[in-house]
Amino acid sequence: MRGGSIYIERSSGLHRLHPLTKVALTALCFASAAALPGLPWLLALFVGLLLPLAIWGRLTGAFLKACLLVVGPFVLSLTIIQGFFSGGETVLFNLGRFVFTQEGLLAGLTFAARLLVALGGTLLLMQSTPQPHLMQALTERGFPPRIAYVVLTAIQIFPSFQDRAQVIMDAQQARGLELQSGLLNRARLLLPMVGPLILGSVMDVSERAMALEARAFSSPARKTSLNTLADSLLQRALRWLLALAAAALLLWRLWSALQ
Repeated sequence: MRGGSIYIERSSGLHRLHPLTKVALTALCFASAAALPGLPWLLALFVGLLLPLAIWGRLTGAFLKACLLVVGPFVLSLTIIQGFFSGGETVLFNLGRFVFTQEGLLAGLTFAARLLVALGGTLLLMQSTPQPHLMQALTERGFPPRIAYVVLTAIQIFPSFQDRAQVIMDAQQARGLELQSGLLNRARLLLPMVGPLILGSVMDVSERAMALEARAFSSPARKTSLNTLADSLLQRALRWLLALAAAALLLWRLWSALQ
């Protein structure tokens, strides 16, 4: 991971898949996260589909670590909030006037599992697909280049902020700024960190805009690329099946809600 990207270079079948095939898989994950009825189904999808794909892509450790770092805080907060405030008949314990119920616990875990499934599909896409390849695949299928660039920029904004923040921390510590002296002191030193982070991000946006215009990004002429993305009839058929499965799940969920 470097340069504001979470892409991890590997030699695997997952990496060699066409980017749009992985986009279709991500869409199926989002549809499944919204449509599947309960916690067992969501966990089965994660263990039965996403985890084997991560193993196939040789991304198991990085994939699980990213899922844990992002979903872990949600699991803790959601189970506490839902457990105390969702209500239910099966009381697990009392904390003063507040009652923690089994039904609330399951509701919090289910919501966290929905986040895990949706996040898992997105992580597999970004960890196994170089961003230029994804943008090229989108534009080759008629996606407006400006919108494709906005989508990719939004995807990489958090890794980019993380990398820049680490650089600023290292630079501040090299100048003698103490960042490891307790929570209160670190909170007081937040301003010297946030200022350079925001200014650096604004300058980065300006530099990117000038670089894109220097490469005729806004030109209406048809763009060509030296890179060729490998595709096949089997992958195109698989993309249609994944898209149809995602649509079927959402329609089934809608039909069940109307009953």
